[in-house]
Amino acid sequence: MQFRQQALAKLQSPEELDLPVRFARPQGWLALSVTVVVMAAASVWAVTGSVASTVAAPAILTHGQGSYILQSPVAGQVTAVLAKQGEQLPADAPVLKVRTAKGDAVVRSVAAGRITALAATIGQIIQTGADVAAVEKVAHASDPLYATVYVPAENAASIPAHAAVDLTVSSVPTQEYGVLRGHVKSVDRSAQSAQQISAFLGDSQLGEQFTKDGRPVAVTVKLDKSSGTKSGYRWSSADGPPFALTSMTVARGSIRLADQRPVDWLLP
Repeated sequence: MQFRQQALAKLQSPEELDLPVRFARPQGWLALSVTVVVMAAASVWAVTGSVASTVAAPAILTHGQGSYILQSPVAGQVTAVLAKQGEQLPADAPVLKVRTAKGDAVVRSVAAGRITALAATIGQIIQTGADVAAVEKVAHASDPLYATVYVPAENAASIPAHAAVDLTVSSVPTQEYGVLRGHVKSVDRSAQSAQQISAFLGDSQLGEQFTKDGRPVAVTVKLDKSSGTKSGYRWSSADGPPFALTSMTVARGSIRLADQRPVDWLLP
């Protein structure tokens, strides 16, 4: 009750009305000014600035036409292996000799290419349609390499034409020689199944590996050439590795997506 009477008395006879009122300390004005400047700068950056983003996905170095699985048209026992892994063969070249109930038969290549894997050995019993070799469809050993990056389907639509790509190659020490450079050549329109990837690469295990997180979209990357490196391609380092690259080498690709304004993230 005593405090209430003092308050009423204060209202009836106010004092010190001629003194200035301090609304904020100088430190407060400084903090407010800094906040306003930062917010203004952020607003300008959100409208005029840009943010680069990338999508990373597994990749493999191949020649442009892919591979095929060579299957035996006959059943019998393998009596001779007439080709070697890594050998370049023309079309219709002998690969295996098989002893059948009707006599000896020769399994021949379907198209020109390089044998990347041989699944048959001397003495083995094979059935009609058995996989006996994987052949990469390349006419000449000097044909250029490409990289195929298997990107998640939800990211494929945001990949711009000729986007820059960095490839970390499994056989090349990145800390010493850097990454392989390239640009997007094409983006497939539909996602691929494990069977489609296996048919293109000639390897069922790779088909399963590249689809373990869902059906991806294949992005073909043209490697940037360079006459100053041993590999013949451009690297983030000056010289790159002191050896040539081979097809069917696993890599990891990082594709640069189109730059976005920060304000676009806030818009529906």
